[in-house]
Amino acid sequence: MAVTAVQMAIVVGVLGLISFILGVLAETKKPAAGTPIPGKDVVICKYPSSPTVALGSLSFAFLLASTVFGYLSVFYPYRGKPVPQSILFKSMNFTIFFNVSLFSAGMGAMFLLWPTITEQLHRSHNVHHNLETECPTAKTGLLGGGAFVSLDAALLWMVALMLAVNAREDFLDEQKEDHFKGGDDHVITTDI
Repeated sequence: MAVTAVQMAIVVGVLGLISFILGVLAETKKPAAGTPIPGKDVVICKYPSSPTVALGSLSFAFLLASTVFGYLSVFYPYRGKPVPQSILFKSMNFTIFFNVSLFSAGMGAMFLLWPTITEQLHRSHNVHHNLETECPTAKTGLLGGGAFVSLDAALLWMVALMLAVNAREDFLDEQKEDHFKGGDDHVITTDI
């Protein structure tokens, strides 16, 4: 069974939606701060158990999968008919949505990775020599913002796919017309 553009769009959308849900869950499960436990010349931060790092990492993984499928879906040779990339990029709308999709996927990745890595670093480096430390966690709001941007990226990939399908159909229709007309440099002769 051949893969269709609609199936690819559904895969990209579902992966983006899962990334969004996991990112929002990671944001809501993130603790506000750790508990400072004073020691001799150090403060040890104890953080409550939280799935923030795991959920943030999974959200990033699903964003990455959505982006890979979105990128591949744009150039996939549907119905076994490949189209040169230069044909797709002749469409200004496609070029704009393609680049905005890449940019938004990069921004989503940044907004998901930054707080996820920061949260993991806070948890693993929890001994501080500054006795005034307040045991911070990752910046609030970044995971939620990354979740929304990852959903936006998936939707933009779907629009880019729609524009790519339109450009493909236009190109293949022109090829078919040229074939039936004989093209500009072909001569059709009939011998009776």
